[in-house]
Amino acid sequence: MLTQLTVSNYAIAERVELQFNQGMTALTGETGAGKSIVLDALGLAMGGRADAGAVRHGAKRADITATFDVSRISEARQWLEEHELDDDNDCILRRVISKDGRSRAYINGQPCPLAHLKDLGSTLMDIHSQHQHQSLLRKDTHRKLLDEFAGAETLAEETRHAWKAWHTTQQRLQERQQNADEAEARIQLLRYQVEELDRLALEDGEQESLEKEQAQLSHAETVLQNCHQATMLCTEDDTSASALVRQALQQLEQLPVEVPALKDTIDMLNEAQIQISEAGDNLRHFVDGYDADPSRLTEVEERLSAIYQMARKHRISPENLPELHQSLSDELASLDEGEGSVEKLEAELEKQLAEFNRLAGELSELRQKAAANLDQRIAEELAQLSMPAVQFVTHLSRNKDDAPAAHGLEDIEFLVSANPGQPARPLAKVASGGELSRISLAIQVVVAQTSTTPTLVFDEVDVGIGGGTAEVVGRLLRSLGDNGQVLCVTHLAQVAAQCHQHLFVSKFTDDDATFSKIESLDDTGRISEVARMLGGVDMTEHTIAHAREMFSKGQATHH
Repeated sequence: MLTQLTVSNYAIAERVELQFNQGMTALTGETGAGKSIVLDALGLAMGGRADAGAVRHGAKRADITATFDVSRISEARQWLEEHELDDDNDCILRRVISKDGRSRAYINGQPCPLAHLKDLGSTLMDIHSQHQHQSLLRKDTHRKLLDEFAGAETLAEETRHAWKAWHTTQQRLQERQQNADEAEARIQLLRYQVEELDRLALEDGEQESLEKEQAQLSHAETVLQNCHQATMLCTEDDTSASALVRQALQQLEQLPVEVPALKDTIDMLNEAQIQISEAGDNLRHFVDGYDADPSRLTEVEERLSAIYQMARKHRISPENLPELHQSLSDELASLDEGEGSVEKLEAELEKQLAEFNRLAGELSELRQKAAANLDQRIAEELAQLSMPAVQFVTHLSRNKDDAPAAHGLEDIEFLVSANPGQPARPLAKVASGGELSRISLAIQVVVAQTSTTPTLVFDEVDVGIGGGTAEVVGRLLRSLGDNGQVLCVTHLAQVAAQCHQHLFVSKFTDDDATFSKIESLDDTGRISEVARMLGGVDMTEHTIAHAREMFSKGQATHH
């Protein structure tokens, strides 16, 4: 529910900080005092359209922050978690509007698109005003309210998932059927290409290994000649390195006296003689075992030529041929009697349609039963609101040709007949602003126990009514507040006297500047405001007594 609203430099409000409680909150005040500021600010926090006129004259920007407790709003918590914006049980929506009309949106301190405010806001609050954009005029709202009233939200969600699966498969099947010739040609091409690659049978790393072997084989004669010469230089004759080192050692060993300083040198020459001898042996063994088979070179070069030719054909690097082979094989398996085949898609589609029809059929039965009950309950509430002649109809119309749809097998729309004998028509085409507000109130009273929207806002729900009907409206609003949170702008004392929390809006001028002030009233202030609403500026003792009696009665009222 809404717990706090902070407004800075919006319209004629310089700074407003309001705390909200559960229950019914009434906003009252003189005409033109700025009662709409709170509701308009909430609308902006919910992602409503903004313009430069929203910024207070002389200020650079307007700043609106609405704080909600979402501990009991599972839909809002899920949305926040999915978008990684969750912050315990708090949800803070902020809207900053600059004087040039541009605006920025934030959720829990993180910048976000305006559409996110709208999506999340729809789970937190429902604003019922006399404007055409209100949710009661939308068919999807009608469907949502009926499903909630019927206790069918889970079944409706399962039906949506079943439709989505069926729709996805249908699209895949249509694509295959529309491109059947192209698909068959593609299959034939894939078969040819895969068979070629199968015959090539290139292994990972084979090309690199062959290139190294080719380099060795193509220079075999030079390798053998140089290695043979190196062997001769190491050990094979009197002028070899081994012989020369041996001569040097003999000269040192024939010295007439022992020279300690030459010991390390003699050791080094002995080690060198051993190393040269071993190197000569290694070279000899290498020359004796070196394979310089010309036929092997021919085989390697032919294999490399086949690899290079296949790579050029597919316009890729040779090292990417194994990956291409796997990719083409997978695609062929998918198209050629695989998961993407027409036969398998048709079988899958039939199975998914049966599942959708099963779920949608159960949903339709629940909706039909709930619709009759909902119409009767709303008719009872409308009668209390002095609208006994208004006939309310929850109209369920089957989809054309019983075509599957995400919402089930039928469209749902709320219709009304304003006068006996007249056909029921959509709300937007029949109800006036005041009538629409009262019809909305009747609907919300009935579905209050099942609705997932915790905060309901009513703007001038009492337009065009008075007397006993106004008292009934107050009782209904208070009843809604007992189960959730209700904010209402009202001009009637009978309504204001029954609220749990009373906010008084006033306007004053200081240094040629106009300001709007909103304050929470205590019981004494509430009685005085009810008296003002009853008797105007000049309040008599009788008016005050009447107001006190109305206030006491309103606080004791239970719907």
